[in-house]
Amino acid sequence: MADAIRLVLTNMPTVLFVAALAIAWFRRNGTPADRFLSWLLLLSVGAEMIWGGFFHVFLPQVAAAQIGWQVSPFQFEIGVADLSIGVVAVLSFWRSLSFKAAVVLYVVLFNIGVAIGHVRQAVVNADYAPDNFGLLLLLTVIKIPLLAWLLWKAHEEQGTAVKAR
Repeated sequence: MADAIRLVLTNMPTVLFVAALAIAWFRRNGTPADRFLSWLLLLSVGAEMIWGGFFHVFLPQVAAAQIGWQVSPFQFEIGVADLSIGVVAVLSFWRSLSFKAAVVLYVVLFNIGVAIGHVRQAVVNADYAPDNFGLLLLLTVIKIPLLAWLLWKAHEEQGTAVKAR
């Protein structure tokens, strides 16, 4: 049981990403794109960034070790940024598509910077730590076009729904 709990906790971003997709798939309320966008923002962005921000702010040694970094005062700043966007992403679950659009824009731009930074760390400093150049980076890169595309599709669906009235 302890191993199962450790597996889930060390793979929280993957668990949240898969959970968001699964819940959105099985719930049938709302349009498909808005449903997937909402659940990804709630779990795979919101809860994940709160999770990561918590570690950067309150357990910087753990976060730094997972990324292959040295503990740095900048971790507090990135932790606060993660916590902030995490809270806003969670709130977006219950807000308008325009509110979600602002969150998606920030997350996409932020994730582009994160991805560039982590790839650079791998190439320049041979940093292949699990949370620098692993599944977390892959999920970060996947979310960039996925969130943008879902937002675009949700706007299309909303436009269609408004015209149908």
